[in-house]
Amino acid sequence: MRSPVWIAGGTTEGRKLAHYAACCHIRAYVSVASDYGASLVPDSPFVTVVTGRMEEGEMEAFLQEHAIAQVIDATHPYATAVTANIRRACAAVGVPYRRIQRRCGRYEGQNGCIAVHSVDEAVEVLSHTTGAVFLTTGSKDLDSFAQIPDYTQRLYARILPVRASLDRALTLGYLPAHLICMQGPFTTELNAAMFRQTGARYVVTKNSGRTGGFQEKLEAAKQTGATVIIIERGE
Repeated sequence: MRSPVWIAGGTTEGRKLAHYAACCHIRAYVSVASDYGASLVPDSPFVTVVTGRMEEGEMEAFLQEHAIAQVIDATHPYATAVTANIRRACAAVGVPYRRIQRRCGRYEGQNGCIAVHSVDEAVEVLSHTTGAVFLTTGSKDLDSFAQIPDYTQRLYARILPVRASLDRALTLGYLPAHLICMQGPFTTELNAAMFRQTGARYVVTKNSGRTGGFQEKLEAAKQTGATVIIIERGE
């Protein structure tokens, strides 16, 4: 029997690869960070879902224990620390590594866009502005954005509809009325409706490409007159 592959990532790309493995009867382990992510992976006797985060040493043990033949890194393009750990674990154990990287969205020539290179830089920019801010970067960086003056009044956050994300936001002091718990993808029209409803003068997004709905957010911001703060990818 052929050795299994390990697909790292509960992204759209990861789910597509899991579906392909199921259809082609390829044994695969698919890693996701949460139970919600696990629920999106196709149910198949050939696909085993692994829930929870692993550190580098745990990854090495996992690769050896399950005799993984190849690793496909389909994690989010901004999960740079996870990617670095996977690369090192594969190198340590001698397992072939492949990275699936989605394309960046394009915004050259569109007015009303400010490119920054980190969440901290986005926070710095927004700290010198006024008006409502619509965050589309998920719950992970909510603590950083909470450093913005008057953040409880200014910030609206669109996060995944899972208890952990909601609890995190509420614990940080975000107002319940300013939290939008929804799973994408989001159309341009729906984005625009949300931006108008919240009175967003700024929209914060990562340059997550077509799969991440980047172009739809840009177009919606253009329609509503919002300035887009684009967090570019790290090297």
